[in-house]
Amino acid sequence: MAELTQESLSEERPKVAVGTPTVIVDDLHIMYKVYGAASEAEKGNAANALMRVLRRQGRPQMKEVHAVRGVSFVAHHGEAIGIIGRNGSGKSTLLRAIAGLLPPHKGAVYTNGQPSLLGVNAALMKELTGERNIVLGCYAMGMSPAEVREKYDDIVDFSGIGEFVQFPMSTYSSGMGARLRFAISSAKTHDVLLIDEALATGDRDFKRKSQDRIMEMRESAGTVFLVAHNLDVIEETCNRVIWLHKGKIKMEGDPQEVLEAYNKA
Repeated sequence: MAELTQESLSEERPKVAVGTPTVIVDDLHIMYKVYGAASEAEKGNAANALMRVLRRQGRPQMKEVHAVRGVSFVAHHGEAIGIIGRNGSGKSTLLRAIAGLLPPHKGAVYTNGQPSLLGVNAALMKELTGERNIVLGCYAMGMSPAEVREKYDDIVDFSGIGEFVQFPMSTYSSGMGARLRFAISSAKTHDVLLIDEALATGDRDFKRKSQDRIMEMRESAGTVFLVAHNLDVIEETCNRVIWLHKGKIKMEGDPQEVLEAYNKA
């Protein structure tokens, strides 16, 4: 890979404030296998659909999916980058690859610091109370007991779960679980924070608090990646947008310009 300099990065993306590179994605290809997938010739045919069902009772078919196709970009300290695209465009796959959860088929991902995918480092266990999940989630992110005590009340208040913090997670709604997961994950300063649809649940007040928290993390931490179908959240939160289409970057740059082109498409 060619040596990166501040000058060359500035020339490539003049509209993005250049700080220290935190993530470099270099010609990244991600492939995975799907069992029971239909070929193009079989789709839309009732007889073939029946044959697929019968075949699955024996040896299942396997198909390779090329989810990310030659994606390259550089992210910098202080950026909040929105990832947009239709379902199946490779958004979540890209985040998981940056987090180190999916190995590249080709190319590479370089990170300066530890990437944290929301909901992975702060995994919640349904049989435990919210209180225990907060403590264990913070420990999993490397926080000390003193830091956990310092952040505990803020996490509970931010999540809005109130007295339910003493109840098992199995009693929570999906929205309550998502709010607590975000509150735990955002309680620590991250080098690279990856958020996949975390703001899709919750009322307007929580979404606003979440956006404000992301802005704080941008100022005090490294880089934030945000996948969200709500384009208003992307526009209000991010200073840069990457539009993925069929695993490739179709457009990237200023949020207003990219979102306008995306909406027209």
